[in-house]
Amino acid sequence: MEKEWSNLMCKKEEIQYLEERNQKIIDAVLKKAEIVCPGALALIGVNGSFMTGDFYAKSDLDLLIVINDDRGWKLGCTFIQDDLQVGHDIYCTTWERLQEDARYEHPNISKLMDAKIVYCADEGYKERLNTLRKKANDILSASFSAGDYAKAENLLKQAEHHYTMSMISERISDVRDEAGKAIYYIENAIAMLNKQYFHYGVKRAYEEFNAMRSRPEKLCDMINEVITASTVQEVQKQLSALMKETIAVFHKVKETITPQKKQADKDTLAGTYEEMYSNWRNKIYAAAGTENNHLAFMSLISANEMFSEINSEVYISSYDALEGYDPQDLYKTAKAYDSLLNEYLKEYKKAAIPVEHYPDIDAFVRGYLKNLHSTE
Repeated sequence: MEKEWSNLMCKKEEIQYLEERNQKIIDAVLKKAEIVCPGALALIGVNGSFMTGDFYAKSDLDLLIVINDDRGWKLGCTFIQDDLQVGHDIYCTTWERLQEDARYEHPNISKLMDAKIVYCADEGYKERLNTLRKKANDILSASFSAGDYAKAENLLKQAEHHYTMSMISERISDVRDEAGKAIYYIENAIAMLNKQYFHYGVKRAYEEFNAMRSRPEKLCDMINEVITASTVQEVQKQLSALMKETIAVFHKVKETITPQKKQADKDTLAGTYEEMYSNWRNKIYAAAGTENNHLAFMSLISANEMFSEINSEVYISSYDALEGYDPQDLYKTAKAYDSLLNEYLKEYKKAAIPVEHYPDIDAFVRGYLKNLHSTE
């Protein structure tokens, strides 16, 4: 068996045999479609190693089989070819799935983009495929934007989830399983961060990563360190290093993106100071009076989230509510939050926004109801 796998290069006669085998599979799909679901088969394309030229003696045939309706699912099957000990998975794809791929929400779109069409029931189907390819190409060729970053970041968040699960797992198989999922999403996130998709299979993944500009410098080496680690602690250590470097690359790319922000004015900021005062100021003072660290801490976390959200949409300074948190002195923490609100008031003043405040409730009611017109 080792000798059998030691040389994967195909001889001339093996290549001819594989080409004939592939054609027999394609012909069988065409014949079955004609009999069991006429009109359901749109086109067939060759993808994978037989499209890229990376095939070897035990390569299976990877097909793009596009169907028009549910009858076409009858064309799918899986089987093992005993003489070569090769498994085949003949599965179908819908136009709806290709439309999703054309939106480039993930980098695994080589079937859509690269498949070599070997059968087309009607020229209209080829035009439809080319339209989807053009849509994806237009996205890929456009300048990198905040929207592109968000797509990549969504995949990074998936990686972070599995990283966390790997960190809290104890059995080596569980740790490796979650680490593997984290690596999968890191790889996808890196490809999206470079606005690229995977042209080749897993065999040439490192080659593709090394050609990408925005990536950890030793990405492939770091991945290898994770998958060859032999203990729970070592897997977690190496995965932490990979995750840290990947996040650093994302932060570096994010700094290059011109933010799509609005100017600070009444429409963008009015009411935010009052909301921060209302939601958390008295809670933090109450936390100080009752020595409730949880209340103080979580209030500051919520305030920070609001500051972050505003900062991502409006041109204002950066504010950090947690900077003044002192778990040993919550009154000091509360006063620090007051100081932060006073600093934030400067944004109001720069934008000429008045603070909505009243000496008492009666004054509020008068102001709230002032200048109301009858709807009768």
